[in-house]
Amino acid sequence: MLKLSDISYSVEGRPLFEGASATIPTGHKVGLVGPNGAGKTTLFRMIRGELALEGGDISMPSRARVGGVAQEVPSSSTSLIDTVLAADKERATLMAESETATDPSRIADIQTRLADIDAWSAEGRASSILRGLGFDAEAQRRPCADFSGGWRMRVALAAILFSEPDLLLLDEPTNYLDLEGALWLENYLSKYPHTVIIISHDRGLLNRAVGAILHLEERKLHYYTGTYDQFAKLRAERRAIQAAQAKKQELRKAHLQSFVDRFKAKASKAKQAQSRVKMLEKMTTITAPEDAARAVFTFPEPEELSPPIISTEGVSVGYDGTIILKGLNLRIDQDDRIALLGKNGEGKSTLAKLLSERLTPMGGRMTSSSKLRVGFFAQHQVDELYVDETPIQHLMRERPSEGQARLRARLASFGLGADQADTQVGRLSGGQKARLSLLLATLPAPHLLILDEPTNHLDIESREALVEALTAYTGAVILVSHDMHLLSLVADRLWLVKNGSVTPYEEDLEAYRKLLLARDAPVKAAKVKPAAPKRAPQEVLKTLRSDVKKCEERLTKLSDMADKLVKKLADPELYDGDRAGEVEVWQKKYGEVRNAVDRAEELWLKAQEKLEKAQG
Repeated sequence: MLKLSDISYSVEGRPLFEGASATIPTGHKVGLVGPNGAGKTTLFRMIRGELALEGGDISMPSRARVGGVAQEVPSSSTSLIDTVLAADKERATLMAESETATDPSRIADIQTRLADIDAWSAEGRASSILRGLGFDAEAQRRPCADFSGGWRMRVALAAILFSEPDLLLLDEPTNYLDLEGALWLENYLSKYPHTVIIISHDRGLLNRAVGAILHLEERKLHYYTGTYDQFAKLRAERRAIQAAQAKKQELRKAHLQSFVDRFKAKASKAKQAQSRVKMLEKMTTITAPEDAARAVFTFPEPEELSPPIISTEGVSVGYDGTIILKGLNLRIDQDDRIALLGKNGEGKSTLAKLLSERLTPMGGRMTSSSKLRVGFFAQHQVDELYVDETPIQHLMRERPSEGQARLRARLASFGLGADQADTQVGRLSGGQKARLSLLLATLPAPHLLILDEPTNHLDIESREALVEALTAYTGAVILVSHDMHLLSLVADRLWLVKNGSVTPYEEDLEAYRKLLLARDAPVKAAKVKPAAPKRAPQEVLKTLRSDVKKCEERLTKLSDMADKLVKKLADPELYDGDRAGEVEVWQKKYGEVRNAVDRAEELWLKAQEKLEKAQG
């Protein structure tokens, strides 16, 4: 169990935590969320003991091992598989000692311990993790020096997963993964045998890999049981209740103050007026929740072009005479929303460069509209911004004839206010840099916008704003992303890049996710099940329909009860006077009913699934 008790910490005089407390039960998977700059990464550093608390205490079992991905593995001659195996320091030490030990008693102890920690299956486990993160058997034997920084970050992630710390701390682990790697990690973490805390803005990950949300807001920590979507719904309900309480209190204060103002000078009413003054002084102020500044993206609208805007016939493309993709017969219209699926290295980036005319065809025929403008966003462009210049200077270079007022308005339309406009890029956050790069990519009002991992460093609110902007955008979109939530809301066509070709993927994203997980699942021997007793088909269907009906009735009843409790908790009169105990009772009842609703929904879905299978 990890216990944070009344912790306080400040950075340069700015408090990040003030009396914050939370308890993480052993074995739980928790998503840590909160606004950018709130202190999530700082909290990880305090848990690891890298920062000293100003107040409070952080406690966990004395022998608990805490681990996280601090930085990429070094560029060395050590192979990937050996780098990962070395992360289990106890195994590595015992294996080394087993080569030199001469005392029979010590040799026996070493072999017993190696058996206890399952050391002989270690290479298989390490290889499986590396494979899930995108390294095939050949790549696993190559030295770390052969790979770029992003790939070495994956090796660092594989190493910490292999070492299996008792408390695993992951800070935006999907930022350097593709969709396939992100889905594998999501599945792996959901089955991880120990406690996990993940800082992430990936809504899919927070809905499928964790069972609780730890929310950092206004220097406090709040623990919610359930997925991110459940947290968002419950938080919205609580904020509505808090707003109603604050409004009711303001009306009450105004009424009391009005009485005091009217009668404080009258001798006959002085006693009552003084009584109301004391009531006002004793009243604990309920503050209405403040709405966070809304994240925005505003893409300029291009003029309409005749379809298709791009078409290819038997096109092949590659580098330095080597063909990567061939036989491409593709068509893109201005209203297309296309997601590219496929493993890293299959050619998604090559296709994006072809469509953006960064690569020319090596064969075949490619035609595009003469007026076509293409906007291109990739993570490397964020890294190539001029760190010693401000965002306004970046725009002035691109639009020298535009006035500063217009350029600042453009920055504001991407959520970069006056302060950020005049701040050197090197001092901006990752999310602010990404916004600037997106603005530069869309500045010419492109007819086709190619986005390669646009959500890295964007928080959840910014990702939702990006979805809204892309939905309203009147140009075509080609999207590469590990964010399943973004892909599901934006893309209406899927192209699979695999084995040197690009083909339409006719299934949906959920089917693709299941396909990937099934591919990575270990093969299990088929178990022979005893034959089920035969029953008349109509009798079976009748029983199943009855089960579904009962589940529906139970779910309806519980949902109605939950709605009534929400109305009860939103009633301002409930918070009149000294009724805190009663409020707590109603809130507890509401939590119990919500849990019952979730269980009833699960039972109904299972019953419905059984009925559908029986009906064929």
